[in-house]
Amino acid sequence: MMATEISDKQIADYKRDGAVLLKAVFRDQVEQLRAGVAENMLNPGPYAAENVSPGEQGRFFDDYCNWTRIEAFDAFVRESAAAEIAAKLMQSETAQMFHEHVLVKEPGTAKNTPWHQDSPYYFVDGEQTLSFWCPLDSVNEASLRCVAGSHQWPRPVLPTRWLNEDNFYPNEEDYMPVPDPDLEGMPILQWSLEPGDAVAFHFRTLHGANGNHSETTRRAFSLRLLGDDARYIERPGRTSPPFPDHGMSAGQRLREDWFPVVFGK
Repeated sequence: MMATEISDKQIADYKRDGAVLLKAVFRDQVEQLRAGVAENMLNPGPYAAENVSPGEQGRFFDDYCNWTRIEAFDAFVRESAAAEIAAKLMQSETAQMFHEHVLVKEPGTAKNTPWHQDSPYYFVDGEQTLSFWCPLDSVNEASLRCVAGSHQWPRPVLPTRWLNEDNFYPNEEDYMPVPDPDLEGMPILQWSLEPGDAVAFHFRTLHGANGNHSETTRRAFSLRLLGDDARYIERPGRTSPPFPDHGMSAGQRLREDWFPVVFGK
């Protein structure tokens, strides 16, 4: 049974804007995810990163691809309503696991999460892709920000590395420059969120987040899922996450022993 009903309006909003607010959908998993984030920070994985430069205040920690070793994350993937909700929003028969992502900004961290689309970093693409951004603390100014309709832009946005903001791939000419949505007057979706809420957004939706100028830590758990039409694609360099030695070829659905189908089939 789905933890919350997904309305036709929410499906239409997601399709039009590339992002939609879901209130209290994961309220029963907040403590579970908090425990998982604490374990992740105590025992970071091989892709863990600190995104604050020397001399800057605060701490911005992120890590991903730990769900198979952190029980709380594995349980969320397999036992929560996330995969079923994602399939309904994507209008997909199935939902396939891609990866999870933990993002923690300590109080007084001025570092913004740069504006970016997730899709250009990945070796998978399709119309049916979805991320959940789940705050584990009350969040206002440091909440996720999404540019409405950006998942339908004709060219992808240039992917960059967060710490030094240099280009991720050599073929810069294939991408549009990273815009400044505030300066350019783009329609930005941003919500004040409580633990248990989530924002669902498309892999191609341009998004970012402000620094955390509050007095409390901002913990967020993100889950990336794939629908029926998602396929492996070649990139001109090491992707993020890289998943070395995957052995897949362009046009294939991702291998299910590494990326299990967690809803449908």
